[in-house]
Amino acid sequence: MAGEKSVTEKILNVLRPYAAHWGGTLGRGDLVIPQREIPRVIHEIIDAVREMTEGRREASDMDLFQVLKESRHLSSIQDQVVRLKDRFIVLKR
Repeated sequence: MAGEKSVTEKILNVLRPYAAHWGGTLGRGDLVIPQREIPRVIHEIIDAVREMTEGRREASDMDLFQVLKESRHLSSIQDQVVRLKDRFIVLKR
């Protein structure tokens, strides 16, 4: 969750200079990005997301085994699932 907040803040910082200030539209989240700036804005957003995901990889069998072994003492399966979700990103397919 902290990583998600971090990347959200980075993206907001990229977009903040383009917030429309007239007519109260800032509260609605309207943006005015000059056409020539769009490629730069897109690259900065991609860089912010890339920074968050750098170093992330698919968990190995050993990583998974280690967390499951450590969580065996927990009282319920739900607690074990929470431990797994804390340690790894679980994608729904």
